[in-house]
Amino acid sequence: MKRLSLAGYAALSLPMAMAMLPIYMISPKFYGDALGIDLAALGVVLFLTRLLDTAQDPLIGRLVDLLQRKKHGWSVLMMISTGVLASGFVMLFAPPLWSEAGLILWLALSLIVVYAAHSLINICYLTWGARLTDDVDARSRVTAWREAFGLVGVVVASVLPGFWVSDLGARAGYQIFSWVFVALLIAGLITTLWLSPRPHIAMGKGLEGWRHALAPKAVRRVMWFYLFNAIAVAIPATLVLFYIDDVVQMPDRAGWFLGLYFLSGMLTLPAWVALADRIGKARAWLAGTCLAVLALFCSGWVGAGDGFFYGVICLVAGAALGADVALPPAMLADAIPKGHRQSTGLYFGIWVLIGKFALAVAAGLALPSLKLFDYQPGQPATSGALIVLYVFLPMVFKGLATLALLPKFEAQFFSRVFTRKASS
Repeated sequence: MKRLSLAGYAALSLPMAMAMLPIYMISPKFYGDALGIDLAALGVVLFLTRLLDTAQDPLIGRLVDLLQRKKHGWSVLMMISTGVLASGFVMLFAPPLWSEAGLILWLALSLIVVYAAHSLINICYLTWGARLTDDVDARSRVTAWREAFGLVGVVVASVLPGFWVSDLGARAGYQIFSWVFVALLIAGLITTLWLSPRPHIAMGKGLEGWRHALAPKAVRRVMWFYLFNAIAVAIPATLVLFYIDDVVQMPDRAGWFLGLYFLSGMLTLPAWVALADRIGKARAWLAGTCLAVLALFCSGWVGAGDGFFYGVICLVAGAALGADVALPPAMLADAIPKGHRQSTGLYFGIWVLIGKFALAVAAGLALPSLKLFDYQPGQPATSGALIVLYVFLPMVFKGLATLALLPKFEAQFFSRVFTRKASS
């Protein structure tokens, strides 16, 4: 597959990744700090809207599978969803001058619109990429290009809003950012629809449900692997800002550390693809996991003011991130049986659901544990529990992810329930 075609497909990933950071991190701070919404009410809104967002993903996957039989079905779905996502994103960061109750309703409606539209585009987009080729090695390249553009989007979303917010204030700054996002989203969609190769449409009757989709052992192994690995990645992501503040004690350098992390991940993607071509995706991922464990272990030795040491750790951890983002989606595409290709959307609907569930599990494990062990943000003397959770808890889930790739592990722990339900 030519580089122009790969870049054309990957172009949409940049604005799609840009959307996630504001949705999950910036909007709570904006509505809580700048607009003064009660934090308890804000938490309820975020929880309920995210719960709805997670529940709809497999249904969206079934819709994507249905529309592949329609001429230009996926293209039309992505164009309509792009318009809805653009509208919802502007709504989210351009709230009216209402009372607190009105702003809570506005936030809930905006998030429902944004979540639904983003999931529609994302699942269709992932399915499109999985159906670009049936060549095992080429799938890794498709995923790597997509994730590289996505990492650029994350960096852009991390840096751009700060300039406008510092100069113009939160309301005006985030509104400008929302319109810039809309422009990039439209440009990304046009580029993808124009330059990307057409996906290979798999005709035939789709699977009846998720139990049938998870019946193949290879699929189950990849799904369990992805769940454990996604939790392992999400835990340090949830705790990293606390870690930089109270362990490294250099909060003013947080942007630099994150930038090094994502830049390293982006630059190492081609190397992981090349390694996967030589030794296989699973073994290449294991090599990345060794790097991740090394970075986590070294993090336990970071002290106050060790900015250079922690920066090197961020580079190593970012290199490991390259393996985590480039290889698992391609491993799922490889595992889907040929006879199930007409249900690829359902598979990626489940995949996206697992990723969101992993984020919830990471937050549910890490943050209450910090409180249980009396960690107080802003008080470095209480950061012992933070170090333990940041360093060792991801190692546990990396170990579980490694075990999940082994056929004996899947057969012993997980096969009976799915096999029995799928045959009923």
